[in-house]
Amino acid sequence: MNTPASVTVARLTYVLICELLAVAVSLTFSDALPLWLSLAGGLSIAGFFILIESTLKGFTLRGFSTATFGLGVGLFCAWLITRVDIAELVANMVRENAPAPSDDQSIERRFIINERADAIRLAINVSLYSSLGFLGAAIALRSNRDDFAFIIPFVRFRQEGSQGRPVVLDADAVMDSRVINIAKAGFLGGRMIVPSFVLQEIQQLAAATNVTHRLRGERGVEILAKMKNDGNTQVSIHEAGPLSDDAPHHTRMIEVARIVDGRILTNDETLAKIARLQGVLVLNLHELTDALKPSIVVGEKIRLALVRPGKDEHQAVGYLSDGTMIVVNQALSLIGTTQTVDVISTLQTNNGMMVFAELAPS
Repeated sequence: MNTPASVTVARLTYVLICELLAVAVSLTFSDALPLWLSLAGGLSIAGFFILIESTLKGFTLRGFSTATFGLGVGLFCAWLITRVDIAELVANMVRENAPAPSDDQSIERRFIINERADAIRLAINVSLYSSLGFLGAAIALRSNRDDFAFIIPFVRFRQEGSQGRPVVLDADAVMDSRVINIAKAGFLGGRMIVPSFVLQEIQQLAAATNVTHRLRGERGVEILAKMKNDGNTQVSIHEAGPLSDDAPHHTRMIEVARIVDGRILTNDETLAKIARLQGVLVLNLHELTDALKPSIVVGEKIRLALVRPGKDEHQAVGYLSDGTMIVVNQALSLIGTTQTVDVISTLQTNNGMMVFAELAPS
């Protein structure tokens, strides 16, 4: 899994703070604490907290505002701890355990003791604020919006409506040429997101030795290029989520949709069912096609272009725009013309709906 750039910057900044703090402590205790030992101690502290942060694999980058919120929570926790005044207690222990100064060195020795006690108190406070602030920001960067809604019940970062939410495309949807037309028609509000593992799957198909797979992959690459170059369509590649590469494809798709708070666009019935069971909104291309098919009822009049003979000698056949076949009785001689027909019956088959009609009285 690739580490987000913002988390890397946070790690480097935290290491730098720890090292600067180590230098300050070493300069204060120059007679007893070598610089290299102080730097090693600061690096060890930074490494320890970064190790804790790196184990939090279930969180994802949410943006600068999210990091600011997390940083505020971490600093607030540090402030609560400092109210106990642990740093002052440690400083007092340093003063109490220091050797009693002689009369000649009393003032100078006491000044050095107080200076070291103040340095320890400052080091503890800075360590608390920087460490808890870092952990708060790192956790917030990997949190989702539901986590914030759980902490602050009255805060919601998105509208209840689904319009405008990102659309996550799987490989089948990308390779479906209908996606471009649907997007251009404005039915897909919000930006479209292609997970990196979906793009990798399409690239593997494009390089396959099987001709059918290769053609599908090449079509997917071509469709992505057209969508990317279309100024009215926002397409972005989303890096892999926290799940490993060995996780099932459907699980990874659902995880990406949850991370970006988006909808899944697919024509995979299994993926659609699993996603809906887990509360993820799904846009199914097959369902959209069925919804756009005109509803034909017995007795309806239709203007139809007759294009070929039917199964029986007197029949002519025409097609609606969605491919529905209409068989017209006693119309063989009118092939090549457009006629008004009356629907007399319908028949649902495995290949779709068949409609039977007769010529309308003139």
